[in-house]
Amino acid sequence: MVKTLQKHGNSQALVIEKALLDALGIGPDAQLEVTISGQSLVITPVNVGVGREAVGESVGKLRKRYDKMLKKLAE
Repeated sequence: MVKTLQKHGNSQALVIEKALLDALGIGPDAQLEVTISGQSLVITPVNVGVGREAVGESVGKLRKRYDKMLKKLAE
């Protein structure tokens, strides 16, 4: 995808379409880390991860499935 910088005050801005933001799970207030790697500009979401809710859901599934084994290990 080729993008063109747009004037934004005294700076230049790169507009990222909603489809790309949605695909990366980035919202309008997301913090992004901007770095340079050689001749490339790398933009990475700061809070990358599955989130607290997804972790809780996964732990719940694991406990349900392995509850007996975990209790035996604890003894």
